[in-house]
Formats: sequence, C-alpha cells, structure tokens
Amino acid sequence: QVQLVESGGGSVQAGGSLRLSCAGSGLTFSSHAMGWFRQAPGKQRELVAGISSGGITNYADSVKGRFTISRDNAKNTVYLQMNSLKPEDTAVYYCAANTRTPWAIISATNAYDYWGQGTQVTVSS
Repeated sequence: QVQLVESGGGSVQAGGSLRLSCAGSGLTFSSHAMGWFRQAPGKQRELVAGISSGGITNYADSVKGRFTISRDNAKNTVYLQMNSLKPEDTAVYYCAANTRTPWAIISATNAYDYWGQGTQVTVSS
C-alpha cells in the first residue's frame, strides 16, 4: 500500500522559512517523478515544484528563486525548502507521485497517481 505523509507545515511571518517533508512507503521515490502542489481557498491546485526520476527540477514562476525541491533517496523522502515566504504562499501543500511518466515533470494533477493528505502553510504579513 502506497502512503505519502507530509509534515513541516505551520504558521510563519512574511520573509520566514519552512521546510516541508514528504515521506513515502510502498513506493520508491527515486524511480518516479514527485511534485509539490498547493491549493489556496477558492483556487485550483497548482504545481509548485517537481523533480523527475533523473533529478531534473522545475518550479512555478511564482516560487523560482525562493523554493527548492530535493530528494533523499536513502530516506525515501522529498523536501520543499521554502524561503522568503509571502502571504500569497498560504495554502495547503500536497506531495504527489507520478509513476506513469517518471522522466517528466507534469503540472496536471491527473498525471499523479498518489497523493499525501496535505499540510497547511500560513504566512502572515
């Protein structure tokens, strides 16, 4: 049974940092593309950052230079380091695994087979 569990969310002031973690079981992260998505109230879920099985990364324009996605294969964990946080970064953050096209970073949510339960990030001004 595949399970993705996010942690590390919380409340922070603008300009602060958080690191999200996504620990997996039943799935080898290094063999798949992984994505961090977020969904703010009333908005669609959007891809924030992704990492392919080959280690290629991609970011939404809104977070480039501030967020970094990384993967620890030994721990089967994916991280999202978030710096210089802004109030508009407030959302529920989800990690997801794409097992069908592991070489690609795809922004469409239906490309991802497995999802975590989400972790809330709140940035106050």
